[in-house]
Amino acid sequence: MSKRDYYETLGVAKNADAKTMKSAFRKKAMECHPDRHPDDPKAEARFKELNEAYGILSDEQKRAAYDRMGHAAFEGGGAGGAGGFQDFNDIFSQIFGGGAGGGGFADMFGGGGRRQRQTVQRGSDLRYELEITLEEAFAGKDIDITVPIAEDCERCDGMGAEPGASVETCSTCAGQGRVRTQQGFFQMERACPTCGGQGEYVSNPCTSCDGVGQTRQETELDVSIPAGVEDGTRIRLTGQGDAAPRRGASGGTQRGDLYIFVSVKPHDLFERDGANLFCRAPVPMTTAALGGDIEIPTIDGGRSKIKVSDGSQTGKRLRLRGKGMSVLRSDKRGDMYIELAVETPSGLTKRQKELLEEFALEGGTHSESPQSRNFFDKAKSFWDGLVD
Repeated sequence: MSKRDYYETLGVAKNADAKTMKSAFRKKAMECHPDRHPDDPKAEARFKELNEAYGILSDEQKRAAYDRMGHAAFEGGGAGGAGGFQDFNDIFSQIFGGGAGGGGFADMFGGGGRRQRQTVQRGSDLRYELEITLEEAFAGKDIDITVPIAEDCERCDGMGAEPGASVETCSTCAGQGRVRTQQGFFQMERACPTCGGQGEYVSNPCTSCDGVGQTRQETELDVSIPAGVEDGTRIRLTGQGDAAPRRGASGGTQRGDLYIFVSVKPHDLFERDGANLFCRAPVPMTTAALGGDIEIPTIDGGRSKIKVSDGSQTGKRLRLRGKGMSVLRSDKRGDMYIELAVETPSGLTKRQKELLEEFALEGGTHSESPQSRNFFDKAKSFWDGLVD
């Protein structure tokens, strides 16, 4: 079976520059790397084909030879073989950076030098849902919460072994936590199946924590909610999460973090939009018609008197500057908007009805009701249009 053209393998034109070929190789190698497709011979063959093509075309002399003679230039060991690399990890060291044990692509897939076992283990992050009132969001508050947090077992001091028992280095991985296996042409690196990647094991597990090295304890914490916090805000408490898993004999540890997710309860009177508050206030029909004052509650627990001008209609909006929510990390406040809702009276006495009837007779036209006049003018135009 004849080999594919190297340019076709990389998916580049024959006049492609080195940068273009490098980018094409990087993208395709990432897609078919055997660590992403374990036990897939097609991916392994494709990966090998890409490496061979790039090994030739990335070398100016070998590329020139290939352009003149094609694959025949390298048959029988011609031109120094396919690329002159001892193995394909040499190519990745050049393309993705990081030599033996030096990070880059090699660290990503375990294909480079020997990976160093991390000595600092980190505990898990925790999430806590906290619901507060709008008033608490406005003023801020210190709140005590109780969180179940994984702590080092008191009996074994987080070692996972019975007191006096030893934590031994795993003989399978020699304490590295990783083992290498050969898969066809390639070497793969996996977590050690014996110690689960710890590099150590406990021969006599702690009876209190079953060798885990941790027990979950109810812990009380004081959380400071800043004034102006919004619904959905996330507060991070560094180092207040779970303790790291069993330390073992040689590793250090770092606690995880605790994330407080704040939700603000809906309010009976106010709706919030950022730093502004909105309130719908009912206004007696007589006050709306004649004008007058109404009293409005504010989020800080106070009261504000606002003036309603005569002839006010439902939907009219009034603004109280600086009476809204606190602004986070600032001494400023938003505004408060009051939307009027003119209320029609009910349960009228006989005399009240007589007065309203007299008022209606006195009106004669819609001059005193501008919205009614506007509506019926439009209705008349509509009906006239139908007649035409």
